[in-house]
Amino acid sequence: MTTIDHFNLRSFDLNLLVAFDALISEGSVTKAAKRLKIQQPAMSHSLSTLRVLLQDELFIRVGQVMQPTSRARSLAVPVRQALKQAQLALSGGDAFDPATEERTFRIAMSPEVELLLIPDLTARLRRLAPGIRVLARVFPYEAMDPSLEDGSIDLAVGCTYTQTSRRSFETLYKTEFACCHNPYLLTLSKTVGLEAYLAAEHATISQNETLQGCIKDALEIAGVELNVVTAAPGYMSVLSAAQSSPLIATVPSRIAERYAPLLGLDVSPLPVSLSFPPVNMVWANHADGDPANAWLRQQIRDVFASSGVLDDDRKRASQMAEPELETA
Repeated sequence: MTTIDHFNLRSFDLNLLVAFDALISEGSVTKAAKRLKIQQPAMSHSLSTLRVLLQDELFIRVGQVMQPTSRARSLAVPVRQALKQAQLALSGGDAFDPATEERTFRIAMSPEVELLLIPDLTARLRRLAPGIRVLARVFPYEAMDPSLEDGSIDLAVGCTYTQTSRRSFETLYKTEFACCHNPYLLTLSKTVGLEAYLAAEHATISQNETLQGCIKDALEIAGVELNVVTAAPGYMSVLSAAQSSPLIATVPSRIAERYAPLLGLDVSPLPVSLSFPPVNMVWANHADGDPANAWLRQQIRDVFASSGVLDDDRKRASQMAEPELETA
C-alpha cells in the first residue's frame, strides 16, 4: 500500500484540486467560477497557483475555450477519482436514500437499450425516486472506458465485446434479430423465407459510415449481403421507413415485439442466423463502492426482469441486492 506523505499534502491546498476539476469540466474560468459559486478573480488565482505548483500551463486559451495541456489531461482522471472517493467517504458511504436523493445519472445506451429501458425505468424512478433524473447518452464504443473513468457517464449499457481491466461488467441478455414489413406494401409470407429476405430492399440502423451499420460484421460472418436502401441512427426511424415503403426492417426481436405492432408491421423471425455480442452493463471499478451506482444497477436489472428482457440466469440474479460480478 502506498504511504501517504502527510507533510507534503499539508502544504498543498486541496481546494485547488476542486478548482482543477471544475476547470477541466467547464473549459472556462468564468464557468468554473460560477460552478463553484466563487468570483472569477478567485478562480483565476487558483489557476495561477496550480500553474506554479505543477510547473505547467495546464490550460491554454483556444478561441473561447481553455484547452487542457497533456499534463492536465493526465491529471484529470486521478483527480476526479480522488474527489469522488473523498465525497463518498464524507457522506458516510451508505447514506444514499433514493427517496430523497437529488441527482442526475448519465447512462450511455445503445439504441436498442434506449427503447427497451427508458420508458420503464422512467416510470420506476418517478415512483421510487422522484428526485433522480436520467440523462441518456449515445453509447461511446471507443470512448467508453475514459468516459466511465472520468465520471462523464455513470453506466454504459449496450452490445460490446470490449474487455479491459479498468471496469466491471455483467451480461444482461443476448440480442436476437427479427424482420418487419408493412403487409399492405410488401407481400411476403408470415414467416419470411431466406430467398425473399435476400431479394427485398432493406432498412437498417447505422451509427457509422456504412449502410449495414451494427449488423455489418454479423452479415459478413454469415456470408450474407443485403440491398440496404435506407440506414438511420435509431430503430424507430428504421421501423417507420418500413411502415411507409415496401422494404424490410431488420431490428432486435425485443424491439420488434414491442413497437412493430404499433406501426401495423408484420414480424417474422430472421431467416438467417446472425451472431451478435451480448448486451452488457458496464461501470468503472471505482464505482463499486458507490451505493447510488449500485442502486441504479439494481433498478436496471429489475426493469429488464419485469419486462421479460433479462436472460433467465440474470432474472434469478436480479433478486439479489448485488449479484456476483465479473471484472473485465
